[in-house]
Amino acid sequence: MAVEVDGDFEQLQKQNGVVQPLLTDLYQITMAYAYWKGDKCNDYAVFDLFFRKNPFSGEFTVFAGLEECLKFLQNFHYSTSDIEYLRKTLPPSVEPEFFTFLSNLTAKDVVLYAVPEGTVVFPRIPLLRVEGPLPLVQLLETTILTLINYASLVATNAARYRHAAGPHIKLLEFGLRRAQGPDGGLSASKYAYIGGFDGTSNVLAGKLFNIPVSGTHAHAFIMSYSTFDESKVRRLKDSNGEEQDFVSLALKWQAELSKFLGVILEEASSGEFSAFVDYAVAFPQSFLALIDTYDVIRSGLLNFCAVAMALHDLGYKALGVRIDSGDLAYLSNVARETFHNISDKYNVPWFGELMIVASNDINEDTVISLNEQGHKINCFGIGTHLVTCQKQPALGCVYKLVEVNKLPCIKLSLDMEKVTIPGRKEAYRLYSQDGHALIDLLQRVDEPPPEPTKRVLCRHPFQESKRAYVIPSKVEKLYQLYWKDGKLCQPLPTLAEVRQKVFDSLRSVRPDIKRNLNPTPYKVSVSDDLYQFMHDLWLQNAPIGELF
Repeated sequence: MAVEVDGDFEQLQKQNGVVQPLLTDLYQITMAYAYWKGDKCNDYAVFDLFFRKNPFSGEFTVFAGLEECLKFLQNFHYSTSDIEYLRKTLPPSVEPEFFTFLSNLTAKDVVLYAVPEGTVVFPRIPLLRVEGPLPLVQLLETTILTLINYASLVATNAARYRHAAGPHIKLLEFGLRRAQGPDGGLSASKYAYIGGFDGTSNVLAGKLFNIPVSGTHAHAFIMSYSTFDESKVRRLKDSNGEEQDFVSLALKWQAELSKFLGVILEEASSGEFSAFVDYAVAFPQSFLALIDTYDVIRSGLLNFCAVAMALHDLGYKALGVRIDSGDLAYLSNVARETFHNISDKYNVPWFGELMIVASNDINEDTVISLNEQGHKINCFGIGTHLVTCQKQPALGCVYKLVEVNKLPCIKLSLDMEKVTIPGRKEAYRLYSQDGHALIDLLQRVDEPPPEPTKRVLCRHPFQESKRAYVIPSKVEKLYQLYWKDGKLCQPLPTLAEVRQKVFDSLRSVRPDIKRNLNPTPYKVSVSDDLYQFMHDLWLQNAPIGELF
């Protein structure tokens, strides 16, 4: 259920215990002390959280992690043990009254505006605007960044896999064993699901986040059987509750299918056959077998099909196979052809549509290549490259001060990309006549918002000659107020609703912006008023050189 506003905050309170005020960099606390010592506790500051470049050489990003930030704000408090640790850690010159200040600190004076979680976002558009007393909002920086950076990176990575695989291929996240520790593993499962994956192998993530869980068995299960005699449970109740000699039935099908498929029976592993029999007896309604332990074509396919047809005789439907090695495109085609041949020969229509799951260190490029090769895979199990984001391990969100006591601030740099856009801003997404997102526009908060069907001048933030008039068919205000006066300001969506938001938001983005190779950059602009204001402030703050 979504979280109730001003009601029971039970869902928000389910916060990772590691996420607390001390999950920060030391310099945040030393700055807070310097602010406190300098009598700046009542200064009102505004920070923007944004990124400068889309990840994975792409041109879009999926925003995620907002709910965790709100949990952090709700639970923000330095415990007695936190204060004692800081007393021992900070220099002796730190006055005792500062620790009293920290012990009384909560997030009740913080105001947070954000883009809705699950929205497709672009560089330089602030994802969060955080306002409040300067020392307090400074102390939030590192924790909020760590909650947003990885979440958005994994959600974006998952969305790219979904785009590469297409809408009808099932995607499962298998990354827990390769993730960066248990926290990374849980976060990856959650945000891969948001980004478009259908399920996870992570059981705890399934429990905590209500994500569908999937899993069958590993090669070890097959390898633990060496001979046919190790299958000790011979009987299985059919769908009517009558016990049948399942092993004899499977053996009959193995002999029959070896002739039909032209496979030498003696080459099929008897240990693998026994393992499949026992697994089918354990899970007759959800039998899915890993068929590459020895040889997919000479052993795995035959043994699986024999057991699956025996299950069919007892009134059950097997689910399919998983292939974890070899030429996945070729093997999937062989498997699909085998299933169709058996389906036609024995008049079992569902057999031809059995699921083929592929794993084996799959990345985004692998999925695209398999598409080009004409695979027959129904489902990809993806682990390492998804959860570790090997193509790009960090998103690079930053948290920059843009205003203090209603006076806008600007950070200058010789690197143009690092120059900040000053002041409190509103963000709008302008849509074209065909319904696609056309351009994002930043404005000063006191400017009138753009209106549909009315022309608005959109300017590049830094290049004077890049400007265009836009007549939007629709205008979407991007920021919503989520936190004020120590409480949530609106209901939060469920995880499934955030996931749907990702799908809906991606549909509004043109295909050329989402494509894997040479995507078109999405345009992010500022209003003419903001452009003039920013560049005037730039000139005021830039030092004037002197030549000798």
